[in-house]
Amino acid sequence: MFHIYTDGSCLDNNPKGGPGGWAYVASYGDLRIERSAGYIKSTNNRMEIMAIIEGLSDLHEKTDVKIYTDSQYTIDAMSKWIYGWMRNNWKTRNDEDVKNKDLFQTLFPLIKYHKVEFIKVKAHCGIELNERCDVLAKEAAANPTLVDTGFIPKP
Repeated sequence: MFHIYTDGSCLDNNPKGGPGGWAYVASYGDLRIERSAGYIKSTNNRMEIMAIIEGLSDLHEKTDVKIYTDSQYTIDAMSKWIYGWMRNNWKTRNDEDVKNKDLFQTLFPLIKYHKVEFIKVKAHCGIELNERCDVLAKEAAANPTLVDTGFIPKP
């Protein structure tokens, strides 16, 4: 079974966005893989979701995966809200567009392909791989090179 710790960071998480970064650390037995990337403008939530997408996308064969994240938003989206959003043509119950729809539409097939279990971890709680993700995500946010094409700044 793969264990993937994920984290996202945004250095200025106001509605206009700021430099953001995501990271994951995957482990399978003695194998350990670290990846991260930084974006010029994004949000913390987008970076949290991207970390999970990237971790799952890098698994080339169907497998059992435990995703460790401190993003309750992403866990709730994938376990509680996603089916309602899809039934409602990607609108919330208040008839507003679902935020981060592009990322959730990418993530959903990945969690259906793999057998994914989400595990909520508390941020900065001393779990080694979780702490490592936090460091990598912040470093990526501090050195952004990519453009988050789905990011829409609020006026």
